[in-house]
Amino acid sequence: MREENMLEAADKDKSLYSSGVLYLTIKFFIDIIGAVFGTLLLIPITIFVKLSYILTGDFTSIFFTQIRVGKNGRAIKIYKYRSMVKNADQVLEKMMNEDPDIYWEYKRYKKLHNDPRITKVGRFIRSTSIDEFPQFLNVLIGEMSLVGPRPYLPKEIKDMGEYYNTIVTCKPGITGYWQVNGRSGTDFIKRLVLDEYYCHNKNTFLDIKILIKTVVKVFIKDGAQ
Repeated sequence: MREENMLEAADKDKSLYSSGVLYLTIKFFIDIIGAVFGTLLLIPITIFVKLSYILTGDFTSIFFTQIRVGKNGRAIKIYKYRSMVKNADQVLEKMMNEDPDIYWEYKRYKKLHNDPRITKVGRFIRSTSIDEFPQFLNVLIGEMSLVGPRPYLPKEIKDMGEYYNTIVTCKPGITGYWQVNGRSGTDFIKRLVLDEYYCHNKNTFLDIKILIKTVVKVFIKDGAQ
């Protein structure tokens, strides 16, 4: 009986970290601390990325913005360092129209394994996840979290199907359960399953575990593209 009471108490303590005010408060402070630190790093990183592009003869803006699906389905504009050639969406559409293999690969993964649109600098900043750093600004203004489902594209809503309603209950994140459990090697359906799992099971301990695994994966360049 004593052991059962201890287990019940442990479950109760854990539930405090998975829902309600305590979880949201802890998550808020982790997001703010992480966002401030990440935003400060943007200054030297931006200089590095800009100089890298200039040295390759690319003088186009290094920043890339895109409309994504935020919490409750609200449209948000996310910020990234540009890792692809200019007009990448138009180039992709042309490639898909001309090559059936590319069409079906993108249909399944929503990305290309060896994407010819990625620049030399872009390949490096993707492999180190530097391209994601400007999204600390999204976290700072409250549109994103450090941990959560990756923000989906509006054109992907139809493909999300029944998963959509669950996933949009969570604030999208810079990293998440999907990124540390497959990342670029995961197809779109598996990504939806993993994001849905996170939304159903999110808690402080899981968030911290994801953050730690993200740092490790970035350090060893595992799954990046």
